[in-house]
Amino acid sequence: MSDVVSAKPDRPDTSRAHPQDRPKGRDLAVLKRVMAFVAPYRWRVALAAVALVVTAAATLAVGQGLRILVDDGFAGGDPGQLDQALAALIGLAVVMSVGTYSRFYLVSWLGERIVADLRNAIFARVVSLHPGFFEVTRTGEVLSRLTTDTTLLQSIIGSSASMALRNLLALVGGLVMLFITNAKLAGLLMLVVPVIVVPILVIGRRVRKLGRESQDRVADVGAFAEESFSAIRTVQAFTHEEEDRLRFGGEVAQAFATAIRRIRLRGLLSSVVILLVFSSVGFVLWVGGNDVMAGRMSPGELAAFIFYGVTVAFSVGIISEVYGEVLRAAGATERLIELLEAEPEIRAPAHPVALPAPPEGRVAFEGVTFRYPSRPDTSALNDLTLSVAPGETVALVGPSGAGKTTVFQLLLRFYDPASGRVVVDGVDVCAAEPTDLRRRIALVSQDPVVFAENAMENIRYGRPGATDAEVIAAARDAAAHDFITALPDGYDSFLGEKGVRLSGGERQRISIARALLRDPAILLLDEATSALDAENERLVQNALDRLMQGRTTLVIAHRLATVIEADRICVMEGGRLVAEGPHAALMQSSPLYRRLAELQFGPSPAAAQ
Repeated sequence: MSDVVSAKPDRPDTSRAHPQDRPKGRDLAVLKRVMAFVAPYRWRVALAAVALVVTAAATLAVGQGLRILVDDGFAGGDPGQLDQALAALIGLAVVMSVGTYSRFYLVSWLGERIVADLRNAIFARVVSLHPGFFEVTRTGEVLSRLTTDTTLLQSIIGSSASMALRNLLALVGGLVMLFITNAKLAGLLMLVVPVIVVPILVIGRRVRKLGRESQDRVADVGAFAEESFSAIRTVQAFTHEEEDRLRFGGEVAQAFATAIRRIRLRGLLSSVVILLVFSSVGFVLWVGGNDVMAGRMSPGELAAFIFYGVTVAFSVGIISEVYGEVLRAAGATERLIELLEAEPEIRAPAHPVALPAPPEGRVAFEGVTFRYPSRPDTSALNDLTLSVAPGETVALVGPSGAGKTTVFQLLLRFYDPASGRVVVDGVDVCAAEPTDLRRRIALVSQDPVVFAENAMENIRYGRPGATDAEVIAAARDAAAHDFITALPDGYDSFLGEKGVRLSGGERQRISIARALLRDPAILLLDEATSALDAENERLVQNALDRLMQGRTTLVIAHRLATVIEADRICVMEGGRLVAEGPHAALMQSSPLYRRLAELQFGPSPAAAQ
């Protein structure tokens, strides 16, 4: 697998970038991108808006009820007016409670639904990306965006946004009612608005940048933990627990330090705004109190003005608090948008050419040259021409880095060649629909993949619509049925993460059963038995022999004993096809092949046959 592992597309590795090197959140405009996910639920948004407006109007009406209560009820000494004012206040409270419940339910539902849709969209995008993307982006980084960032966005949509809108309406309505109640005092209050707005803008910009940086640090924590957990046996085998604990502690410390800086600034923003707002309101109320004592203003008007002043002050405080969350969400949203905007380098053509049916299994490389994006000056394949007839078994041998695995990558169209063509059943793979192409191919690799599912579903992964009987038949052909039925729950047995409950040979036979169920026309075997002991190798090889019958098979092998009986052996070196033929002929005609054989079989390879 050296051909692939060493290949890195030429793009920035943001998952390992230094904190100062990562892109920072630009502005709140990035949140507009989320509106595309809100659009399908317009009617719920409309209902939530109605509930929001009704609740805000009822809240503002309380001020007028308070004015009537003080002037006509208390000061006027009229019990009837007092009763009516109290009844009106209770009625407004009922309207506010119903509106608040409706708003809370609808907005919370929207938050959960939109984030669920966003997660689906991101997952669908990520699984469609070019495999090179995962060579430069750590899995933990992607998982952090898919979970932590979307959860933060959910809290904004489902809670903070609603609070911001509610308080914005209360702020605007409160300001209007302040002028209606007493224009002089309201004018004095407006003089201090610039003093309040400036710190929100200045400090808020820094809060937004730290919000993005904080999410990046949390992603680093998750990525490091995921990497350590997935390699736990290696960690413990090399007694690296203490070193990893210290490194993880360092990642956590960085995340904590960044979060504290963000929290400190958010706290400063809120406290400065609250201090300025309430100081201003206190001064204005002092002026109003003097007006009441001088008879220029009624006590009820002052009570209403106090109510609206407190409403405005409270709303500004809440908005400044929520603004910090929104700024943080802007950074998280930008990270999500980066995934949504990531374009797969391998796409279906606008008008794909249909592959012939039924599949033939014919493969051809016609003058193919390919360079990995990270190594533009080095050819992984150099003018490779190779034809494989339907049903033929062809082995690819050669030293590491010769280009063997690159042949598989191009055949699966994980990359496109720089020049030349890769042809399957007479159709250039670049002109075909990638999914149609890959359905004709099955890969059995040196490191078989077993999912955290039961045995039945792991095999059915090869063909999701297969019946239980077809799955069991494939398992029998792959020599997997006996060990599966010996598991505690048979085919329903959970195999553990990455098949940890199985041996290497058992995992490989699960992989072969999956390929058998897929029933491919073209079979790719990448060192499928190299990591097995003699007994498991015999079992797996027998299963492979059954899998290869009637199929075009390409085999990558370093152990030449496994491919001596191939129809043809192709010797590769430096991305070129340097020799091909049967084993005996190559021993005479190819110095490279003869040297490889002597390294494995000794000076008399004929004796090893």
